[in-house]
Amino acid sequence: MKSTTQTLLFCFLILLTTTPAFSQPPGPVMKKWRGEGQCWRASELDLSQEQRKSLDLIQQTYLREVQLFRLQLFTKRLELRELLTNPTTKTESIRGKYSEIIELRSKQEEKAVEYLIKVRGLLTPEQLRNWCPDQEFPSFRQMIHGPGPMGPMRPEKTFPPME
Repeated sequence: MKSTTQTLLFCFLILLTTTPAFSQPPGPVMKKWRGEGQCWRASELDLSQEQRKSLDLIQQTYLREVQLFRLQLFTKRLELRELLTNPTTKTESIRGKYSEIIELRSKQEEKAVEYLIKVRGLLTPEQLRNWCPDQEFPSFRQMIHGPGPMGPMRPEKTFPPME
């Protein structure tokens, strides 16, 4: 009786852990926002040779333009961290640094939208029906759908460390 119960429990646990693996289709499939079929990144569409060259040029130009914004954002975030952890820092300084970060993010998002407009102009009407602009950038998806839950993250460890 005991081994039968253990076997049933084991089978139940296996079934419970493997069922979610079959509930989603394999691979990163994105449904179109209109509810029709699948949609793709521009580079995954059936592009002509000329379109592919133009897309490569648009991508290279975009990456060069946003590289400076990324570096500046990284630096500003480090500076904000320093301000937040310094007990003598005034609140106005923290808010000012955060405003600088917001301004840089806004400029970066403007570049992303300009990139998408250029890609849009490159695609045919048929390709546009199969294109998912929010697949091009993870951050653009947040711009469209909104940010995830806000608030402090829960630490996995207790702070200060227990001794």
